[in-house]
Amino acid sequence: MIKIIKLLSFFALFAGFTPVLADDFNWRLGVEAGPVWQSRNDVQVPGDTGTRFSLTDLVGTGPFPYVRVELAYQINDKHSLRFLLAPLGYTETGVLDKNVSFAGQSFSAGQATEVKYQFNSYRATYRYRFFSNDSWQWDIGGTLKVRDAEIRLSQGNVSASDSDTGVVPLLSLYGEYRLTNAWTFIFDMDGLASPQGRALDLGLLARYNLNDAWYLAGGYRTLEGGADNDSVYNFAWFNYAVLSAGYRF
Repeated sequence: MIKIIKLLSFFALFAGFTPVLADDFNWRLGVEAGPVWQSRNDVQVPGDTGTRFSLTDLVGTGPFPYVRVELAYQINDKHSLRFLLAPLGYTETGVLDKNVSFAGQSFSAGQATEVKYQFNSYRATYRYRFFSNDSWQWDIGGTLKVRDAEIRLSQGNVSASDSDTGVVPLLSLYGEYRLTNAWTFIFDMDGLASPQGRALDLGLLARYNLNDAWYLAGGYRTLEGGADNDSVYNFAWFNYAVLSAGYRF
């Protein structure tokens, strides 16, 4: 991660950007945590011949704990970088209400079934500030998201897993409304849709500045999307209660 930050910072400087002074807190480190609920998580593997079933029906809606870590670098007044570690997952046990064919294995109804669900996301974002005044700030850009996903079912001695790792490009939009020197309302989105699937990560937050360096924030985040192809069908919708703290330096 440190090498990536140094490399992107070098490219930004090489392109003619002028970094802000250290006194202006050009770095920001934030940690976000809280409970997350799944309101939808439908699975079919393979996507053409497997059995479609609901992980929400199998193990419930949650809540499950989560944590995110964000490192942001303000290159100058117009240009910024962001790096995000966003793991998401759970391991729970439920009872299938029907026979399920999943990833080449058969799982019986009425039997205890362990589910491992993982959808980790690692992102690098560039944003350009296209509007700013005394109250509003809007940035637009692009995100490269590395997806590390796995769904595993285990029932007795039978186990099957479907995993997927890939790079997904997303559009990025960020907005701030400064109500006072202490209070700021935040709109934070990565998202894109295509015929093969879609992804949306949207946060609506209120941030309170404890001082020039430290802040607290809270609000709501939603993660929705999935893929539909011959290999896999999986569409999920997660809802987060957000608590976060951060430090500018």
